[in-house]
Amino acid sequence: MSPYKTIFKFVSLSLFIFLAFANCKTVTKTQAAPEKQNALLWQITGKGLTKPSYLYGTIHMICPEDFSMSDTLRSSFAKSEKIYLEIDMDDPAMTMKTLQLALMKDKSLKDLMSKEDYTRLEKFMQDSIGMPLMIFNKMKPFTLMSVLYTKVLPCSKMESYEQSFMAMAQQQKKEILGLEKLEDQFAVFDKIPDTAEVNMILNMINDFSGQKKEFAKMTEAYKRKDLDALAKMINASPDMAGYEDLLLVNRNKNWIPVMEKAMATQGIFFAVGAGHLPGEDGVLTLLRKAGYTVTPVE
Repeated sequence: MSPYKTIFKFVSLSLFIFLAFANCKTVTKTQAAPEKQNALLWQITGKGLTKPSYLYGTIHMICPEDFSMSDTLRSSFAKSEKIYLEIDMDDPAMTMKTLQLALMKDKSLKDLMSKEDYTRLEKFMQDSIGMPLMIFNKMKPFTLMSVLYTKVLPCSKMESYEQSFMAMAQQQKKEILGLEKLEDQFAVFDKIPDTAEVNMILNMINDFSGQKKEFAKMTEAYKRKDLDALAKMINASPDMAGYEDLLLVNRNKNWIPVMEKAMATQGIFFAVGAGHLPGEDGVLTLLRKAGYTVTPVE
């Protein structure tokens, strides 16, 4: 397998992983959960809908022993006519689009770092990740960050709810669509200065064990289906302060009209990162403000 194919094996999914992990480290005063909500699967009804739709909060990577999919979740999926993920992950052009969007045109990682920092990152990549830094040198910093986030799991193999839903959709001959485009996700990071993203990378490798502990806490909250705990984690860290609207709030708001149009005539199964669900600017509240009844299933 070529180095670039190795990268894209990670990047298409790990874009979601980075967004999810960043969301759980973002400070925003609007994200306090109004009530304790222990559910990941929600039913959407009302406002003239002829069929119920379902919203499920995922964690974008998890160890196999922590992965579970209940009969109720499978049933809700089966009853839905179309599947919406954050982006259309079965788009056959995704790899080529990722390549085009991930490359920096007129600079490199080396240009964005001091010689000392680049050397330190180079050693970390080789020793801890097992990949040479040079294959990322012309790629946007968050592409490298995406790959780093796949390594915070305490297991060598990971499960993905998105990948599982894609397989289920294929088996059941259901169409997969996206709430946003791949270009939209890249545009989020293009609005964050490269220097800020480089600092995030350096901060991450400086405390990689701490990052693993943070992810373990997030996984435990997810397994408890504790949206209140996830919302508190969103409030907990200043690492991403200033980018909360880009990473979370604006995207949530942009998804609502897409969801409304999709479920107007059909039952839809939506699956997005669980960090998007809670809070005043979360998808649950935004749907309710739009006039829908959103009730917990499990």
